[in-house]
Amino acid sequence: MAGVGSVGRSGWVLPLCWTAVLLDGFDLVVLGSVLPVLLEVQQWGLTAASASLVSTAGLVGMTIGALAIGTITDVIGRRKALIFAVISFSLFTALCAVAPSVFAFGLLRFLAGLGLGGCLPTAIALVTEHARAGRSGSATTTIMTGYHVGAVLTALLGIAVLPNLGWRAMFVIGAAPALVLVPLMLRYLPESESFQQVKAERGAGGGAEAVASLFRGGFARATIAFWVTSFMGLLLVYGLNTWLPQIMKSAGYPLDAALGLLLTLNIGAVIGLLIAGAVADRVGPRPATIGWFAASAVFLAALSIKLPGIGVYLAVLVAGCFVFSSQVLVYAYIGRVYPAANRATGLGWSAGIGRIGAICGPLLGGAMLTAGIAYPWGFYAFAVVGALGAVGAALVRRPGVAQSPERAAERAEQ
Repeated sequence: MAGVGSVGRSGWVLPLCWTAVLLDGFDLVVLGSVLPVLLEVQQWGLTAASASLVSTAGLVGMTIGALAIGTITDVIGRRKALIFAVISFSLFTALCAVAPSVFAFGLLRFLAGLGLGGCLPTAIALVTEHARAGRSGSATTTIMTGYHVGAVLTALLGIAVLPNLGWRAMFVIGAAPALVLVPLMLRYLPESESFQQVKAERGAGGGAEAVASLFRGGFARATIAFWVTSFMGLLLVYGLNTWLPQIMKSAGYPLDAALGLLLTLNIGAVIGLLIAGAVADRVGPRPATIGWFAASAVFLAALSIKLPGIGVYLAVLVAGCFVFSSQVLVYAYIGRVYPAANRATGLGWSAGIGRIGAICGPLLGGAMLTAGIAYPWGFYAFAVVGALGAVGAALVRRPGVAQSPERAAERAEQ
């Protein structure tokens, strides 16, 4: 079924993948939305320490999921892997609503994380391979707007649902869209023609072979460089999303202004995604990625200057434009460097290593706050991380020889 009429169904790829990534964005915010309620009512005797463990369990699950499902995708195909990921994380998210203990809740968050971690690299691989020539950059950034839309919708959902229906309803509502999305994916989501061609030419290899291919044929340097860059990119995203309000509060801004700055940062993220995709399509993903990380470093360092009134909001908005879309440009760049045979594996492993950065980001901000040096040194530290991301992107080198007609076309495109 996947191979029949796939050309006619290509128009379904972006909206279906965008919706899957939107549900991924739901997960970014849902735990933060319900934790205050769980702590207030002392559900299962939850404490701040055990809540941190639950949060970490989900991130660890995402890390493993990105590594595993990203690799499996290059073996069984993008379509099957994405549908499996959506079913998996939706099922375990729904089960969180009936968790009988903090251990079970943490375990379910870990299991949901496995599917969530695999969703993003698989969706990006599928969208990249169905994008029109010269539009893979904007296709990748467009799909990532779903991530931020999901986060914003979940925050709004929490305001409406938590006081009236309670925290359990949040997980049920978050899982419910899969009841519609999965049947649509089964009916309309086509397999990537690039993957089908590779499978027909080479046959289905194993997961170990897919991972090993990241270090063969001249890809080793690019692989390591992408891992470093992705680590830095997600460290920035999660570090700032976790601690920006507290850092700004320590700088003397009132709490309501600090929370408003976090919203401003994420609004900047959506604007930046739309601009970054167009820039990457015009100048290529390599200079766009380097430039975006470098600009992130500059504007993060500039936040150390205390600005009056509207000035600080404009500064945070501009910083958000560059910080969040820098990591997305990494994904677009990966999609153009690796061939179809190991593209999803490359995306999955870069995203997985990046998730380790996602764990380290909140730890870095927390350590600086504990030491009392978060302002201004926190912004300087994050600026250094942005600069290291730019260096990592600059170190990426493509293999010198095209490896397939598809690769030759991609190289000519750039």
